[in-house]
Amino acid sequence: MRAVHIRRATGVVVSAVVLGCLPVCAATDATAQSAATGSLNAAGHTDSVRHIALQGAVNVRDLGGYRTDKGRQVRYGQVLRADALGRLTDADISKLSALDLRTVVDFRVPFEVQRDGTDHLPAGVTAVSRSVNDLGLYGRTMEAIGSKDPVEQQALLGDGKAEQLMRDIYRTFVTSPESRRRFAETLRDLANHKQTPLLYHCTSGKDRTGWMSYLLLRAVGVPDETAEKDYLLSNDFRAEADRRSREGLRKAGLMENPDLLVPLQEVREDYLAAALEQAEHDYGSLHGYLTEGLGLDTPTLAKLRARLVK
Repeated sequence: MRAVHIRRATGVVVSAVVLGCLPVCAATDATAQSAATGSLNAAGHTDSVRHIALQGAVNVRDLGGYRTDKGRQVRYGQVLRADALGRLTDADISKLSALDLRTVVDFRVPFEVQRDGTDHLPAGVTAVSRSVNDLGLYGRTMEAIGSKDPVEQQALLGDGKAEQLMRDIYRTFVTSPESRRRFAETLRDLANHKQTPLLYHCTSGKDRTGWMSYLLLRAVGVPDETAEKDYLLSNDFRAEADRRSREGLRKAGLMENPDLLVPLQEVREDYLAAALEQAEHDYGSLHGYLTEGLGLDTPTLAKLRARLVK
């Protein structure tokens, strides 16, 4: 019984760090509270960002407010991005209910859902499972932490291996036919008024969700620099939760050097660049990736802009 208890306890801690969010009982940090009011000036970001402060998730945002290259604005209340929603409290559910969500798309693979649980959603919301391959990132991280072996952890994640894995994951967003199909289906849903308001998420709300958000913003005419800033904002919203997770692993004796996880917990410009370079290589441009790679024709892209931009 003791061995079983230890394995279960280890699994809970490991799941917490891979999920990358604070326990439900922990309040959102000061950065998130500030962002919830639309104030991110200290970080050099736009006031238009609307963060949704929840107890069970830290990286939930409305993609509205961004300006396009034509001076128009992405509508608030139509598209939301998030991290995993399996730890939402009753108060969180009430807050999401007020957003009138119709659809929630989950990009997690089955193993992630099995370990962290299904989403807790308001009544009446349609939940869509649309898993996008993470190249075993979740399982590899669980394996490294669960080993409790500093040498094995260094071998698995150190010396640039974690960074290389992240770049490889981003390239598969372009090269994998199944991943392209999942992203395309979600963009088509966003163009359909019967599916919106729509929220999509993965585990940490930063990689699969970050790429989806970057694609969406670029597709409706938001400049590259602005879309990249939205992508990088995950580092601001996740920083304290991720720091606490690493400290928890150190105190639990699971990792001697939990900073090995930092490249897996962060988003970085070169990760995004890896996907964009792959799109350029395979399809000539990001537009080619959207049209040829994802199969989005001109009428669909026009409908997407009409639905989401005012």
